[in-house]
Amino acid sequence: MQNYLETVAVVLVAAATALFVAAVVHRVTRRLGHRSRFMTELTDHAHRPFQVAATVLAVQFAVRFTTGYAVGTGWRQALLHLLVLAVIASAAWLVAALLVVVEDTALARFRVDVPDNRHARRVRTQVVMLRRVTIAVIVILTLGVMLMTFPSVRGIGAGVLTSAGVVGVVAALAAQSLLGNVFAGLQLAFSDAVRLDDVVVVEGEWGRIEELTLSYVVVQIWDDRRLILPTSYFTSTPFQNWTRTEAAVLGTAEFDVDWAVPVQAMREELRRLVESTDLWDGRVCVLQVTDATGGTVRIRALVSAADAGSLWDLRCLVREHLVAWVRDRHPTSMPRVRTELGDARSDLPWQWVRPRRPERRLAEGDVPDDARLFGGSDDGDARSEAFVGPDEPAESRR
Repeated sequence: MQNYLETVAVVLVAAATALFVAAVVHRVTRRLGHRSRFMTELTDHAHRPFQVAATVLAVQFAVRFTTGYAVGTGWRQALLHLLVLAVIASAAWLVAALLVVVEDTALARFRVDVPDNRHARRVRTQVVMLRRVTIAVIVILTLGVMLMTFPSVRGIGAGVLTSAGVVGVVAALAAQSLLGNVFAGLQLAFSDAVRLDDVVVVEGEWGRIEELTLSYVVVQIWDDRRLILPTSYFTSTPFQNWTRTEAAVLGTAEFDVDWAVPVQAMREELRRLVESTDLWDGRVCVLQVTDATGGTVRIRALVSAADAGSLWDLRCLVREHLVAWVRDRHPTSMPRVRTELGDARSDLPWQWVRPRRPERRLAEGDVPDDARLFGGSDDGDARSEAFVGPDEPAESRR
């Protein structure tokens, strides 16, 4: 009983000493961290893991050196084994906290709340991916080390190593999709194809990269929905990235109007509109006729904006203003369907038809010159020669 009381007393003293040392170290680092970003992050994130690790380690040493091997061998071994597991877990927690402190300190140097933040978003994406990988590796190694403390696990270790090749192949085949997503996530992080806060168009949806993990990517769609895609999607499927090089983008607004539309006046109205709004970045303002078929002409207004959100509002503003301008200022330019009406005599000017001449009948086997594309004329023969293969005579195609 006296040995037990001595052990408890020593354990309490060791724990109190460890807590006191941790508190002193915490106060010193906090006092020194007023001007150091690293010391501030270290004080905020690593204090609790250091406190737990120091306490558990002190208790483990106290139990080991105050209990004899002949006294309470069974409970001593179980307690020491439990304390070893606690030391391993707390040490892993401390290492993970220190890595997080280093990563947060590195991220603090790159601000994303500035207009030109492409490089900062790239670094942030890579650091976040590295953090996830390092945390996963630390957890796996910690579990492996904790399992190796059990004698039964160490006993079967040799057998497991001999069949590691077969197990590895089976595991790779079983986790092919998972591993593919993991490698795809690392490829995305370091290939600069997509970053956090990039504006993308995927699956016909326009949104922003909200989260990028080792297995999936979360896209925040413009209407606040979330589109979750596997990371392998971005390495195997084409997608649009509107902010890969810069945030400024171009957009169009198209109109189908009548042929009577005054194009130059419409162009000047577009210029007046964009110059009066702060949505336009002053780079591009172009109005062109891109098509003229089907009784209407298609006019495309091309404008630019500093970012995707401003471009969307600017395109809507251009459509709304120019539609009202055509309706109010030039109503004859609105799309129309023309119909001609006449009488049965067909004596109106646009209904007059030239009398038909008697058709010349062709002899049997004759082919009119205008009925053949590859023949029947000098141009047709030359065209036919151009489409004859190198080993095929021209006469065999006729």
